[in-house]
Amino acid sequence: MNTDRITLDPTVMSGKPCLRGLRVTVANILRQLANHRTTEQILAAYPYLEAADIDACLTYAALRVDDEELVMTAA
Repeated sequence: MNTDRITLDPTVMSGKPCLRGLRVTVANILRQLANHRTTEQILAAYPYLEAADIDACLTYAALRVDDEELVMTAA
C-alpha cells in the first residue's frame, strides 16, 4: 500500500492530508467517491491528478480507519 502521494504540510490547507502538496485534500476526494463520482469524473474535474492519487486516498483512508477505534452507536 502506497501513501507516498499524501502530504501533510501546515502551510497547505491548514495541514490537512493533501495530494502531492496540491490544494486537494484526501477528504475532498473521499467525499466525491462516497457521492458515487467515478475515478474518471474526478480526474476530469481535476486534470492535474492521476488515478494513482485516488488510489492513495483510499489507501490512506483504510490505514486511518484501521489505526483508530471508532465508537459506533446502534441505529
